[in-house]
Amino acid sequence: MKTLAQLRIEIDAVDQQLLALLNQRAGLAHEVGEVKKLDGSPVFRPDREAQVIAKMQGAGSILKPEGVGAIWREIMSACRALEEPQRVAFLGPKGTYSEDAAIEFFGSSMGALPCQSIDEVFRTTSSGAAEFGVVPIENSTEGVIARTMDLLLASNVHIVGNVSLAVRHNLLRQSSSMEGIAVVYGHPQALAQCQAWLSANLPNAQRRAASSNSEGARQATLDKASAAIASSRAATEFALQTVAKAIQDEAHNRTRFAVICRPEVLPLPGRTGNDAVSLVVSVKNQPGALHDLILPMKKHGVSMTRFESRPARSAQWDYNFYIDLAGHVQDAPVAAALAELQQLCAFYKVLGCYPA
Repeated sequence: MKTLAQLRIEIDAVDQQLLALLNQRAGLAHEVGEVKKLDGSPVFRPDREAQVIAKMQGAGSILKPEGVGAIWREIMSACRALEEPQRVAFLGPKGTYSEDAAIEFFGSSMGALPCQSIDEVFRTTSSGAAEFGVVPIENSTEGVIARTMDLLLASNVHIVGNVSLAVRHNLLRQSSSMEGIAVVYGHPQALAQCQAWLSANLPNAQRRAASSNSEGARQATLDKASAAIASSRAATEFALQTVAKAIQDEAHNRTRFAVICRPEVLPLPGRTGNDAVSLVVSVKNQPGALHDLILPMKKHGVSMTRFESRPARSAQWDYNFYIDLAGHVQDAPVAAALAELQQLCAFYKVLGCYPA
């Protein structure tokens, strides 16, 4: 049996080989970047990166698939940063779940641009101050994020990516004790997702809404009688103690985030074989209108994975319907269904097509 010292020597040697190969890959990535500059191709291609990660995950390894995915995402992120880090706007301050989602999608070598609100994320992305934005779109417990849906309808950006993040809410404060907590800060969605736990464990504590969970964590640093609902990253960012872990009422609580950008930054991502289309439509208020809206998908065998209604702000119709479809707009069945659907609608807008 090899000794610990021998094994460490071998690991150090392998690490040097890995670094040499990473340098070689970075050099090739730089050459790709130069070619893209000449032909005007986008630096970041989520469809291409999704295909690379899927290929490596299927290549066979003693590492878990999610581990392989995380490693290759960071490798590609570091290689892209040699050209220019992608400027990514997200709901801040640093330490939010939105930042976690951004890192999950772009890797930690991105150029982080924390914003004070979802509206600011859209403004920053729409104006070109950031190439991309990351916004929460729906939660498995509390449903859609209404403000995001409204801004997707009105803005000049489209969806090019999708991140589903397991959300584990923690109770944070300056001390590790639950004694003496008078106020709990959190984003309204987080407070709602933890209401049963808060009622059972802190029934007398006042609940105060914050613009984000990280902002709530920042508020908790100002008062010893305050606590916040936030992520582990926020605990590190604001040097807070974790009083209780995973206090969300639903054990499998998840939030889905949309990656947005202007079409000039990144046009329609290519097909990966596992794609999704998001759109918003409205129909005239007449008998059978909603039934007719669904028929084109059934006729062409297209799976509808989400269907949400939101009150419209126009007198021309009553509701907007947000629909997610499985497939790509270049898939023949999806293209045929969308062509028929558009003919039925008083309003029709494709919000994005992206790797699922």
